[in-house]
Parts: sequence; structure tokens; C-alpha cells
Amino acid sequence: MNELSSLIESTPLFVQMAILFGVSLLLATLVVMIVFPILSATAKRTKSFTLEAFVKRTRSSVFWLLTFFLTLSFWANFLPDSEEDPVFYLTTFRQIVRTLLYIFLGVLLVKSTNVAADTIRFLYNADDKNNLRERKILTQLQYIQRIAAIIIFIVILAMILMQFDSMRTFGTGLITSAGVGGIIIGLAAQKSIANLLAGFQIAFTQPIRLDDALIVNGEYGWVEEITLTYVTMRLWDQRRQIVPLQYFIDNTFQNWTRTNSELTGTVLLYVDYTFPVDALREEVDRWLPLQDIWDERVKSVMVTENSDRAMTIRVLVSAKDAGTTFDLRCRTREHLIHWIQENYRNCLPQNRVAPNQAAMISAEVEENEE
Repeated sequence: MNELSSLIESTPLFVQMAILFGVSLLLATLVVMIVFPILSATAKRTKSFTLEAFVKRTRSSVFWLLTFFLTLSFWANFLPDSEEDPVFYLTTFRQIVRTLLYIFLGVLLVKSTNVAADTIRFLYNADDKNNLRERKILTQLQYIQRIAAIIIFIVILAMILMQFDSMRTFGTGLITSAGVGGIIIGLAAQKSIANLLAGFQIAFTQPIRLDDALIVNGEYGWVEEITLTYVTMRLWDQRRQIVPLQYFIDNTFQNWTRTNSELTGTVLLYVDYTFPVDALREEVDRWLPLQDIWDERVKSVMVTENSDRAMTIRVLVSAKDAGTTFDLRCRTREHLIHWIQENYRNCLPQNRVAPNQAAMISAEVEENEE
């Protein structure tokens, strides 16, 4: 053993560094091959979604993080180079390995954050129709997850830059000029900062949430994604509408699922004054309970307006969500139009032409004279 140690010590420094790096790879491989199968078996036995997701996502990150940590630990016994030392690459290699260590530390933190977020999504499933509480939590989670990733990136980048003396000097100069630079950056990024702050407000006050049904700029759609600066809406015809976050703070819009997903739909019918409204009311009472998508909350038939040639009948129906309500409105409208055509065809809106009163009076006078 002593002979092996003497042999290693007699080799060039870069060879010793390579050997220790190989040892670090070997030890990291052994640790990962032992620990992660145990964690995987434990996750299956306990049916832990979090542990199973952690094992699947972080295996490679942990391997490289452990490898570079062991490498730095082994290389710590080497003397630092100096101006007289011909081994100039020692500090450079240390900085490279330390940089990779910080990078994989950041990757591990981001993946761990994603595992925590996936666990919350697993616990709060938003697939159900009455999912207000779940959508509240998932909306906040999506925003917090992105903010956490940005913070991790900034911290890791700072740790990498602080390795270099020139970067420390640059950071000091940047801090001293932060007054002027901050004003310039603030003016240039005013809208971006406003959207970022609007994102915080939306995430926690929640005028909109994921999967909310909205009408924005006359377009109906669902909130598909909320990023740091904009909202993606999936419109009814599969188009995507991109709306800045600040829009939802400064402008009025309709949220059809703000408190719940249940909606009331309106069907308007235009008929002649001779139309029997009670007959229509009886038909709605008979037909609507036969529809499985009606939620039995609202059922109403009322005359809401009249004009010089027709009266307007409003039929109200209700369903569990916006899409189902739209389908029920279409079915109701189609059925009632067909029913009126079959039973009261003469009661559709008509244009009446009154006879000329003067001509009628003249005709009556002539008849009397005769």
C-alpha cells in the first residue's frame, strides 16, 4: 500500500488529479447505485409519489454533484499554484470543477422544486368541474415555481462569478453605479416590471386562475398558462390569444368561473303576439328534464320585451360549466324552433299591412248612396 502511495506521489500532478477524479467518479457511482435503488424500493412500498418523482428526476444531478464535490475535496490537499509554480493549471481546473459543482447544485435545486410542485399538483387535481380551490392553489404554485427558478439561477450565477477576482471588482463597480444604472434599467424595462408586479398581484388576489373561462376583447376562451409576463388563453376554436398580465389589472373582462363553474344560459325566441306562451312553458317543463346535461338549477320562460311586430320570449336554462351550458342552449333553441314550426307555424313573426283607411271610408259612402 505504501508502495502504491509512493508511486502515485511520484507521478506528475495532472496524473494524480486525473486518478482522484476517477476515484470520485467510482465513489459517486457506488453511492448512486446503492442509495437510489433503496429509495426507489421505499417509494414503491410506501406508494410515495414525492419520493418516486425525486428518484426519477434527480439521479443524474446527484451523481454529478457528488462527483465534483468529492473531486474538490480530494484536490484540496494540493498546494495552490503561485507565480513561480510551473503547475499553472491547478487553480483553473479547480475553478472549472467548482463551476460545474454550482451548476449541478442549481439543477438539483430546480428539479427538487419541480418535484415539490408536481406533488402539489398530484394532491390537488384540477380535472374535476368544481375545482375552484384546486385552481387557486395551482395558479399560485405555477407563479411561485417560476420565481423560485429565477432566484436559484441568480444565486448560482452569483456564486460562479464570485470565484473570480475580476468579477468581484466588477460587482463592486456595478453596485457603486447602481443609482444611474437602476434608473436607466427601470425606464427601459418599465412595462416588463409592471407585468412582473401584475403577476404577483394576479397570483395572490386571483382575478383569474388556471382553466378559468374568460371573455377578453370579445374572445371566449380558457386560461391555459400564466407566465411571468403574459397569459395564454385557449380559445373555443383552438386558437391561442396572448394577453399581457397588466391587461387584467387595468381593464375590464368577464370571468365566467370566478366563484364556481355553474352558468345560466339564455335562449331568445321572437314570436307573434298570437303565440300562446303557456304552451311553450309547458313544453319546456316537459322537455328540459329529459336532458342529462341540465343541472336542474334554473328553468324559466318569460316574455321580456315586445316591439311593433313581435314579442321576445327569454328561456333560461343552466348547466354545470360553460361548455355544457352552451350545448344546452343550442339544443333548447333548436328544439323549441322545431316545436313552434310544427305546432304554431302561424305564430312566427309577421309583417302586417293595414288597409288604407280613406279608401275604406269612400267605399262605405258609395255603398250607402247606392
